[in-house]
Amino acid sequence: MSARSRKKTEASSASAATGPRRAKPPQRATASSRIYSELRSELVSMRRRPGEVISEAEIALSYGVSRTPVREAVLKLSDEGLLDVFPQSGIFVSRIPLAALPEAIIIRKALEETTARLAAERATASQVLQLRSIVERQREADEAGDRVAFHQADELFHATIADVAGHPGIWRLILQVKVHVDRYRQLTLPVTGRMTQVIAEHEPILAAIEAHDPKRAGIAMERHLDRLLRDISETQHTNPEFFASTE
Repeated sequence: MSARSRKKTEASSASAATGPRRAKPPQRATASSRIYSELRSELVSMRRRPGEVISEAEIALSYGVSRTPVREAVLKLSDEGLLDVFPQSGIFVSRIPLAALPEAIIIRKALEETTARLAAERATASQVLQLRSIVERQREADEAGDRVAFHQADELFHATIADVAGHPGIWRLILQVKVHVDRYRQLTLPVTGRMTQVIAEHEPILAAIEAHDPKRAGIAMERHLDRLLRDISETQHTNPEFFASTE
């Protein structure tokens, strides 16, 4: 076999071993995904307020991209109910749909009562310590008045319970259901004493999990999430401009 033939054969073998090279994803898709993720975070955290105008041109300029990936992100967020797109008027941050909140909270409550019960059955000592450290992180955020850090720790507490329960996918499902609930919750955290109250509600959940008492853990979780239902009317009354009309 000639040297040229041998090199060709070796090259073919290497190609077969590694398989065909995958094409890099289009740059537009990458930009669209990034814009979607970051804009969604701004909407859910209420950094962009309901009723605020969204400019595709400004977003495109800030990211250094064309308006096409921005439009793709906007349409996806519109499908989730976070943006209202009116062809003749513009794009606006959607108001919180008041009628959708009770159902979303009830779904979340049913799922998280289950994860709390299962976590109480299965929690190890190290997992209990992990949950306790998260509550301590919340306490530090409360003392510092850091609502962003508090909310992040709150999310981690509930996600960790689902993980301890052995069903992290339940939390991923809850994330899809509670998008507008999260926006509503952002309006409750500034209320004096609210963050302290959340910690007080988390502590019996943690205590029941540590005691391996599924029934008590489920009841404590249910009581904790019931407050979200009770606070809807007062929060709407305090911030009526952020909620969609129920008429």
